[in-house]
Amino acid sequence: MAQLITILILVFSAWWLYRRFVSDARKLAEKSRRAEKERQTGAIGTLVKDPATGEYRLKREEE
Repeated sequence: MAQLITILILVFSAWWLYRRFVSDARKLAEKSRRAEKERQTGAIGTLVKDPATGEYRLKREEE
């Protein structure tokens, strides 16, 4: 029984690490794509409209 629990913990941990790796890879690829597009167009940043105030601001990296 203890072996089964250990194997289940290892499998869950490996699955969680894989999902985290894929998520981080997607974020990095999107950031790289955005930076490449900004470099090609000569833009300094991307503007987004704040729905609450209606003002535009630079898009943050975590968005």
